[in-house]
Parts: sequence; structure tokens; C-alpha cells
Amino acid sequence: MGKSTVAAMFAAEGVPVFDADAAVHRLQGPGGRLVAAIAAAFPGTIGADGVDRPALAAAVLGDDAAMKRLEAIVHPAVAGERAAFLAAHADAPLVVFDVPLLFETGGDRHVDAVAVVSAAPEVQRARTLARPGMTAAKFDAILARQLPDADKRARATYVIATDVPLERTRAAVRHVIACMAPPAG
Repeated sequence: MGKSTVAAMFAAEGVPVFDADAAVHRLQGPGGRLVAAIAAAFPGTIGADGVDRPALAAAVLGDDAAMKRLEAIVHPAVAGERAAFLAAHADAPLVVFDVPLLFETGGDRHVDAVAVVSAAPEVQRARTLARPGMTAAKFDAILARQLPDADKRARATYVIATDVPLERTRAAVRHVIACMAPPAG
């Protein structure tokens, strides 16, 4: 959808951004806190660089019970990282959580507002399939776990389009910041 681009735009405007995907990569990387637990729950998914993400994806995609086991390992650790981020940025007037599956995990109950980053389905598909290691089957399995984009947009406080010129996306980011920033004084 363009989440990373939009998160970078918030960061460029001076807003601290918590990147949940980056936290997961650290936790699952070499020496990461979750490597041993994932190795125990999903044998054969660990390599020299920590969790072998393609092997782990193959072990859990399409298997609801396996996905729930993985989430029970990962979600509490990411919540701890998020809490540490919030504590470190307690004086910031605004912070952004870049979190996939926010609605699906109930995370929207813990924030003041939700900005959904959105693009037309054909744009989303083309961008996703251009990623290394992504296949149409994997993309479809990921989409099946997500709330449809129209539902996310309907539940959002703000919608930031990314299938428009970058300056329009940047203007939408600045609008969100202006609306969310506390009044001066």
C-alpha cells in the first residue's frame, strides 16, 4: 500500500515512528530474543541469520493454528518494544505506529486515531508482487488474513492515498500532523 513511504514522510516531518515490522525483524534476527522460541515451535525455520522468514511463512501461512502459535510468541514481544518506544518518546506531541494488521489484532483500540494508507487494488498487487520472494499465492494468503481495504478505510480517522503523486501523499501526511498536533500555547 505504501506504508513505508508514508512512515518515512511522518519521520521526515519530525514525528517519531514505531515500525512494528522492523521490531519483528530485530527480534527474529541474529541473536534476537524470539529465535529460540520460534525454533522450538517451528523446527527447521532457523538459519545463520536468525529466523528464515520464507521457511517460517511456509510453516504458518494457511494454517490458522500455526499462525496463532506464532502470534502468541511475537505479539507480546512487539508490545514490549512498542511500550519502550512510547516511554522513550513520552514528550513527543505525536507518535506514529506503523503496524500491519492493526484492526485485525484490535490495536486500533489503543490509539487516538488511525490513518489508513491505501492504494487501488491493482497498484497494491503490482507493488507487492515486485518484492523479492513474493508469489501470487503468498500474496493471496496474506490478503485473506486482512480486513478488506474498503473496511479499513471506513474505520479510519484519516485515509492517506499512495496511488497519487507523492506531493499529494505528503500533503495528506502534513494534514494528519496538523489535525493531531496539540494546540500551541
